[in-house]
Amino acid sequence: MSVRSAIATWLTRLYFSRLRKRGAGLDLSVLAKLPDAALLPLRRDGLDPVPEIGGLRDREPVSRLPIPGMTVWLVSGYDEAKEVLGDAKAFSNDFRHLVGVGGAGADQNPGGLGFCDPPDHTRLRRLLTPEFTMRRLSRLTPRIHAIVEEQLAHLEKAARESGDGTADFVEHFAMPVPALVICELLGVPYEERDAFQQFSVARFDVLGGAGASFGAVSQSLDYLRGVVAEQRRNPGEGLLGMLVREHGDNITDEELTGLADGVLTGGLETTASMIALGTLIMLQDREHFDALRDAEDPATVAAPFVDELLRHLTVVQTAFPRFAREDTKIGGVPISGGDIVIVSLSAADRDPRLGGADDDMDAFLPARPPTSSHLAFGYGIHRCIGAELGKMELRAAFPQLVRRFPGLKLAVPTAELEFRKLSIVYGVDSLRVYLEDRDG
Repeated sequence: MSVRSAIATWLTRLYFSRLRKRGAGLDLSVLAKLPDAALLPLRRDGLDPVPEIGGLRDREPVSRLPIPGMTVWLVSGYDEAKEVLGDAKAFSNDFRHLVGVGGAGADQNPGGLGFCDPPDHTRLRRLLTPEFTMRRLSRLTPRIHAIVEEQLAHLEKAARESGDGTADFVEHFAMPVPALVICELLGVPYEERDAFQQFSVARFDVLGGAGASFGAVSQSLDYLRGVVAEQRRNPGEGLLGMLVREHGDNITDEELTGLADGVLTGGLETTASMIALGTLIMLQDREHFDALRDAEDPATVAAPFVDELLRHLTVVQTAFPRFAREDTKIGGVPISGGDIVIVSLSAADRDPRLGGADDDMDAFLPARPPTSSHLAFGYGIHRCIGAELGKMELRAAFPQLVRRFPGLKLAVPTAELEFRKLSIVYGVDSLRVYLEDRDG
């Protein structure tokens, strides 16, 4: 317990160190030159996409983003988003399209599945898929539940020692849980876990400027290359060790590094944000909290609860950029070869076409008919390969949390929460809570 707590504390300390330095020395010149309308896909009003993007989606689900010097299209409609995400022949994800844009160099290609096209994508995904089936992932179930319990104990300890009975939910629970689960998945040795988290968050923070984001990519790749080199020498029992043992001659070190980086960035901050914001929703409406706490079969209630949370929050606000390979159309709108296409996943997941004519898709309704066809994990060949792992973590975290701390309450007014600004992965930087009901 003490070893694991120390690991989790160190991982999150690095994250919060970056947050404290956010306002210093950041190059905002890139954003300063962009009109507000160009940043529309990254803006939110609390937990909701700003009303303007919903109105744009309803009027013009495929529209031009006013970005000087390039043609960029914003796709905000659900049907149109699926059309783009599902067509890997018409639209490319290849990182080479980004070289020279915003300070990106060829050596900063993060690799992995998100920035490559078939046939490379097909080959790499085929290697990974067996490890992400429910049958294989089920071996992690006991460890996930144990990690959740350990971090709940760590959260309780932090509140007890704080002096005012509060603890930072993000620092002591939401961030460490997925960090430690990913370490289990990859097979990162305990002595290496100290450095594991620091490279994930910065790349998604647009306020740091494109150069800062790509710099964070380079740092994480350098670290992960060392992890891969050690796995080549001494393959462990995790994902990287399995790939080395079973496919070592058919996968390069750079490909292994890219895959590890994809797992890190695809599963850490995203899941942490879901845990934090999902908890915030429950604390704002105790009906949801009580329903989960009092359920005779928590798993039955947690499954639709988590799916509706994923749709409603859609913390990954935009998909990886797509590049039109040739002249084509989206929803009947002509797109020229070479144009960039940005898909707003958060706007698409609030589209009435995803639900029904009478559904209010801006509301959080766990009892609504299933909307498991949401786009929170993407769609098509690039749909997040770790989707089921993320759901497993959320289905474990929420029921265990509400049963361990039935009096859980916010320790600060909602209006004072600091939501992340202009970040591809939306979230809240801190969430102070009381673990006991302190009324009276």
